[in-house]
Amino acid sequence: MNLVYIVMGLALVQYLYFGFAVGSARGRYGVPAPASSGHEMFDRYNRVHMNTLELLVVLVPALPLFAYYISPTWAAALGAVYLVGRFVYFFSYIKDPKTRGAGYGLSFLPVAILLLGGLGGAIAVQFRG
Repeated sequence: MNLVYIVMGLALVQYLYFGFAVGSARGRYGVPAPASSGHEMFDRYNRVHMNTLELLVVLVPALPLFAYYISPTWAAALGAVYLVGRFVYFFSYIKDPKTRGAGYGLSFLPVAILLLGGLGGAIAVQFRG
């Protein structure tokens, strides 16, 4: 389970990194708080950060759920794929939002597998005779 918690912690650190990138972009592109848009490049950083949050809220509980009912090793591996996918998403979205597909797939699919696998495992245990 330690690997699962390490991956979970790294996902949170990654999210903080993306948040710092948004703050830096806010200054670089002259978007004063509390505005949440105003320059296309700032908007890209901000969208990556918010899109990451949308997946992170599912990833964090899905990781230990999958680890408990299926496999901690596979949970950590899928979480690592998510981390790589989010970095691919970050860099491709900043460069050109139209190229974000691979990064999205590499981060969404592991999260979906973790959630569905963990939920399926819990259901299977509940209904075993």
